[in-house]
Amino acid sequence: MDYGKYKYEAAQKAKESRRKSTNVVIKEMKYRPKIGGGDFGTKTRKVEQFLDEGHKVKITIMFRGREVAHPELGRKILDQVAEAVEHTGKVEVYPKLDGPRNMIMVLAPDKKAQAEAKKKAHPPRTPQRPRPDPDRGHRSMAQEEPRYAEDEDPPRRGQALQDHGQRQAPPPSCVP
Repeated sequence: MDYGKYKYEAAQKAKESRRKSTNVVIKEMKYRPKIGGGDFGTKTRKVEQFLDEGHKVKITIMFRGREVAHPELGRKILDQVAEAVEHTGKVEVYPKLDGPRNMIMVLAPDKKAQAEAKKKAHPPRTPQRPRPDPDRGHRSMAQEEPRYAEDEDPPRRGQALQDHGQRQAPPPSCVP
C-alpha cells in the first residue's frame, strides 16, 4: 500500500467523523432567590428554547448577603425550573452548592420527552365535513345578508356618530 494513499484515507475518515459528531453547547441561565414571577417565566421559557435546540443548560442560583443562609430557597427555585421544563429536558446534574454563593443544576435535552410532548400537542387531525357548494343553491355564511325587521332600515354608516353627540331630554317626572 502506498503511504500517500494511506494518509489520504486517514484524512477522509477523520473528516467523516468530524462531520457526524455533534457539538454540544452549554448555555447558562442565572436566577436569584428573590426572583419575580414574570422574570422567572421569561427565563424559564428561554431555558426551554435552549433545550428544544438541543443545548445543555446550566442553571445557577446566585446568593447575596443573608440569602446564603437559606439554600433551601435556591433549591426550591431549581425544582420549579426542572418541573416547568420536564416535557423538554431532564436533570443531568442535580442541584448542589458550588462554593458558598452559587447553587448549580444542569439540564439536558430529553428526546423521548420532546417526542411525547409533540404527540400530545398535535393530535391526529380528523377530516372536516364538506362545506356546502355555493353553485348548487346553498348559501355560505359569508354570502348571507343580515336580516332586519320589515319596518326597520339597516343602520347607516354615519348614523351612530350623529346619535352619539345628542343628549336626550330628562323624563317629565324629574322636572321640578
